[in-house]
Amino acid sequence: MSDLATWQDANATYLTIAINWLRLRLQQMIPDGIVTEVEIAEAKAKMAAAEAIEPPPALVTLSSILDLTEFEQSLLLLCTAMELDTEITSFCAQIQGETQGYPTFALAFGLFDHPVWDIVAPERPLRSWRLIEIHQSGVQPLTVSPIKADERIVNYLKGLNYLDDRLMSLVTSLQSLGTTPENEWLAPSQQKVVTAISHQLHAITQWQRLPLIQLLGRDRMSKQRVAGAVTESFGLPLMRLRLERLPTHASELATILRLWQREMQLYPVALYLEEPELEISSSDKNSAAVLQAFLNQVHGLFFLDIRDQSAPLEQPTLSFEVMKPTALEQWQTWKTVFGRSRNHNAALLSSQFNFNLMDIQEIGATVKTEIAQTESMSDPSNGKKGKTSALGDRLWQACLARTRPQLDALAQRLDTKATWEDIVLPPDQIQLLQQIADQVRHRSTVYDEWGFRERMNRGLGVNALFAGESGTGKTMAAEVIANDLQLNLYRIDLSAVVSKYIGETEKNLRRLFDAAEDGGAILFFDEADALFGKRSEVKDSHDRYANIEVNYLLQRIEAYRGLAILATNLKGSMDSAFMRRLRFVINFPFPSVESRQEMWRKVFPEKTPVGELDYEHLGKLNLTGGSIHNIAINAAFAAAQDGGMVGMANIFSSARAEFRKLDLPIYEGDFKWEAPMMVEKN
Repeated sequence: MSDLATWQDANATYLTIAINWLRLRLQQMIPDGIVTEVEIAEAKAKMAAAEAIEPPPALVTLSSILDLTEFEQSLLLLCTAMELDTEITSFCAQIQGETQGYPTFALAFGLFDHPVWDIVAPERPLRSWRLIEIHQSGVQPLTVSPIKADERIVNYLKGLNYLDDRLMSLVTSLQSLGTTPENEWLAPSQQKVVTAISHQLHAITQWQRLPLIQLLGRDRMSKQRVAGAVTESFGLPLMRLRLERLPTHASELATILRLWQREMQLYPVALYLEEPELEISSSDKNSAAVLQAFLNQVHGLFFLDIRDQSAPLEQPTLSFEVMKPTALEQWQTWKTVFGRSRNHNAALLSSQFNFNLMDIQEIGATVKTEIAQTESMSDPSNGKKGKTSALGDRLWQACLARTRPQLDALAQRLDTKATWEDIVLPPDQIQLLQQIADQVRHRSTVYDEWGFRERMNRGLGVNALFAGESGTGKTMAAEVIANDLQLNLYRIDLSAVVSKYIGETEKNLRRLFDAAEDGGAILFFDEADALFGKRSEVKDSHDRYANIEVNYLLQRIEAYRGLAILATNLKGSMDSAFMRRLRFVINFPFPSVESRQEMWRKVFPEKTPVGELDYEHLGKLNLTGGSIHNIAINAAFAAAQDGGMVGMANIFSSARAEFRKLDLPIYEGDFKWEAPMMVEKN
């Protein structure tokens, strides 16, 4: 039998003996009762003997923890006995009257020795700790009102110690994060934080008032695992308390806080305090006030999940920054997934994606299981090299799938189909675009293997500005790069990001960049001049907050570790500070005649039935690539309606409509074309 089961049996024996003593005291007060003082004394002696168990019975422990007097302890026993012995009700009714078959303060005053009147005061333990409930109705005096023991306390006295049901809805268990197998997946850089926190806590001698441990950083899972490892070393379970679930009404909040204060005495746990939108600013006064009220009344080992800065709280605090594993640590873990071969794939994955070590192992195990299940269907002639290549491709796709859900709700994902063969630009622009793709592809080599990361604390990502008129190929260029790198491309919807409310634009951008930090995505800010425009002279509060938004964007675009592409039609309107921080600036010129001819040759898919087209003549139409694409689509629909092939007549008709749409002048000579005469041979 376990130690807990042995203690529970001894505690149950003690409770039976104590209730038997109580029954004798009640029977003594009943008219014509025949209980003697000797019997009561013997029962009291048995109680004292039963209290000698180690650890002591729950009632004795509770009285010691909450500082109950002997009289208060006896009254609590009376209320608890009501729930365990049905005859107690009958005894109470015989003493107080048939309609009063319940404990009261008045009954306790006559039943137990050394009664104290201040037991009824709200500040005394029975009421302040919510050990009993008083059901006072109308003008009924307090002393004769029914009282009963709190259900949580009854179960505690029975030897069943668990978190109060009224608090369970506010928390979720994080205890599994502190188990030894999970600790194995803490990276060395994260384990250093665990050691630093534990060292600080072990140095504290007064545990009644521990400092608040603030965990700074954007990755919540890493912070939870660090907190779990710390609490494991102290033998405490870890619970997550979402501050947003706490009531804001004063009386309800006071009750919940008192219950929490009681629980920290009876069922010590470490709490991971979490507020999804907690920011230390004037807009979060309510959240900060609830947090402060909680910390003022409830004492224990608490971890506060906060993002970028320490909270200005009244409590002593210790702040630690918790990050995801370093790129080198992730690279080492990816290498264990691949084994000894294909380390290049490991470098690519660690440079593009940002995962915890356990996430990497989970992805690797899942993909390997899927490959093993389909291995019998594959061509055995591919050999080990083919299997390793398939593993790398499958892992890449699995990583993309893992990161997608975070961004899909915040931005529009574009289906990238364009390739290098589809885009038509001058050689210099093509070369710059290829350099962007190459830098993203080889970041691990330069930053980690060649040591540049050790000298840089920002600018580890790649950013570029695409400037040019609408339709000159900026979006297509972004698609080509994304397709080449096999990454998701997300176009940022400015209407969903920019807000007229102060501070909301920064919050929206913060969520966007945070979701993209795990990698697997290229951020494409279309019409970026609306968002990254020049900072203005401060004339009023609106100008000041608009400049704060621009400053925030400057910081995030520079700190972002992925590829961010800004596209604008108005390069001159961009803030100069952005221009200095951009690694690439690519100007997309209006296409030349030769470029337009090439676009016309590539615009129709191979399956499209095309008649005889004069590409030199079409190249004379002064249009951008976007307009050429629109004309080709409309001409194809017109040909489908006629049941024939796409010809010059269809294209000219669609081109006229495009010119009118763009308010461009129409020169009739540009829309006249005669098919070359066929010369018959004799």
